[in-house]
Amino acid sequence: MKVYVMTDMEGVAGVLNFHEWTSPGTLYYDMAKEFLTLEVNAAVDGLFEGGATEIHVIDAHGPGGINVRMLDPRVEVSRGWGEPTWPLGLDKSYDFVVWVAQHAKACTPYGHLCHTQSLGYIDESVNGVSIGEFGELAMCASELGVRAIFGSGDEAFTREAQALLPGIETVAVKRGLRPGTGADLNEDDYGRYAGSARHLHPVRARRLIREGALRAICRAQTERFGIIPLKPPFKRIIKLRPNKDRPQATMAVIEHPTSFIGVMNTQGEYKPAAARRAAAQKSKRAKKG
Repeated sequence: MKVYVMTDMEGVAGVLNFHEWTSPGTLYYDMAKEFLTLEVNAAVDGLFEGGATEIHVIDAHGPGGINVRMLDPRVEVSRGWGEPTWPLGLDKSYDFVVWVAQHAKACTPYGHLCHTQSLGYIDESVNGVSIGEFGELAMCASELGVRAIFGSGDEAFTREAQALLPGIETVAVKRGLRPGTGADLNEDDYGRYAGSARHLHPVRARRLIREGALRAICRAQTERFGIIPLKPPFKRIIKLRPNKDRPQATMAVIEHPTSFIGVMNTQGEYKPAAARRAAAQKSKRAKKG
């Protein structure tokens, strides 16, 4: 059984905030990489015990998150993408895809360090379904027929994953404390907004991750779960918040007639959100007239 392991950093137990933990040169970045790698090793150990024969670990955190020296020597690790970018190196040769240290999508109530791709996103949706980084890859996997079976991260992420993919095995290692969305904030303020959480001790979190990954791969051999039904055509809408280079909220509408992976690889044209909404309303009135 061949397993693809997607990793990020913001969903790690003990990674407390953006400004001290998640970027090179910050106070605890090296410790965050160690914490992430130990969580990955815990999942890998459970997956191998459950019957995995080949595991491919993807280091997908922006500036890098895996300490390769500490990584389980039984795996292979990748950094960077080929062309086209999506589906991030995943292909039909894999049996399962799992996530370690995943965070919730942008503007999720009680999410910790939640965002989608960057702090600039307010929301991303495909065919009316709001998704984040988990949903992007899970839908790519479903189009390829690769089953999504496990994810660990903050509690808000686990709820998001279970809602999108009923039956997926999840492990929550921390719980965000802010009930709001932060959708009205600019990029800098939002980065500070989503930084409050209550964490499990990292050692306990790793034990739960190992147990959860083992349960997931064992269940996957006897139960059928892990595929999201997809129906073309695909319409992807991205809404971005203001920042220092973008004085007002903008949005893009991207479409593809046949493929979710195709819509993810199609570039969009970003326009002020208010102007795009006004144009859409004008078009509706014209059609009614």
